[in-house]
Amino acid sequence: MLIAFGGLPGTGKTTIAQALARRVGAIYLRIDVIEQAIRDAGVLAGDIGPAGYQVANALATSNLALGHIVVADSVNPVAESRAGWGAVAASVSARLVEVEVVCSDATEHRRRVEERPSDIPGLSPPTWQSVATHHFEPWSDPHFSIDTACLTAEEAVMAIEAHISRIIIQAG
Repeated sequence: MLIAFGGLPGTGKTTIAQALARRVGAIYLRIDVIEQAIRDAGVLAGDIGPAGYQVANALATSNLALGHIVVADSVNPVAESRAGWGAVAASVSARLVEVEVVCSDATEHRRRVEERPSDIPGLSPPTWQSVATHHFEPWSDPHFSIDTACLTAEEAVMAIEAHISRIIIQAG
C-alpha cells in the first residue's frame, strides 16, 4: 500500500505522516529531505523542479515491489505529482490511499508556519507569505481529507487508519 500525503506546509502533514509510518511500520519518504539532499549534493545548477518527486517515486516503487507499506510526505500541490503516485502504485499493483491535510483555521495555520523550526539542516522553512500564495491545485480524484484545525495528530492518525481499514474491507 502507498499512502500519499499532500497539503500546504504547516498543516501538520509531516507530524501525521511520521506518526502513521511509525504505527504501521512503513517506509517513510519525505520530499523535503530528498530535495535538500539533492541541493546539498550540488548536482543541480538551477531550481530543483520535479527531481525530488522523481527520486521519491523510484524509491516508493522499489519498496512497494518488496512488499513494504510506503508513506510519502509531500506538498503534492498539482495533479501531475498526484498522478505520479498513482502511476507508482499501479506499476506494482499496490493500493493507493491519498490523504489531503488541511488546516481550516487560517490564524492557527499561520502561527504554525511562523513558529515552526526547520528540522532539516540547510532547509529554510517557508514564510507565511509563500504558503499563502503557494499554487495548490484542488484535488479532483477521490481522496481522504483531514482538517487539523479540528483534530489532534493522534486523532488524525486514527481517522486515517479507520479509512484504510474501510478500504481494505470494501476491497474484500
